[in-house]
This record gives sequence, C-alpha cells and structure tokens, in this order.
Amino acid sequence: MAYQPFTPVIETLRGLLMGTEIGNSALVSLAWCAALTAGGYLWARTAYQRSARR
Repeated sequence: MAYQPFTPVIETLRGLLMGTEIGNSALVSLAWCAALTAGGYLWARTAYQRSARR
C-alpha cells in the first residue's frame, strides 16, 4: 500500500462519498498526483527536445 498511487485516491473518494473520515489519504493522493504529473511533464519535455534536435 505504501507505493500504490491508486489506494489513497480510492480511499479518499470512498470517504468523501460515504461521509466517513479520510485521514491523510487526501494529502497522499495529492502528492502522488503531483509526482506523476511532474514525472510525465519532464519525460514529455525531454522527448520533445530530443525530437526537435533531429
């Protein structure tokens, strides 16, 4: 569970929809989303720069 990005997202959504406590799942979810977004951006930027040089 410590390295799975979907578990905290699902727990947060379940808690919000059912009205139960979400704990720190929301913060973990936001951290995973930010990390995946930053990783995807850096990968795309590197790939674009590599293809633009050719």
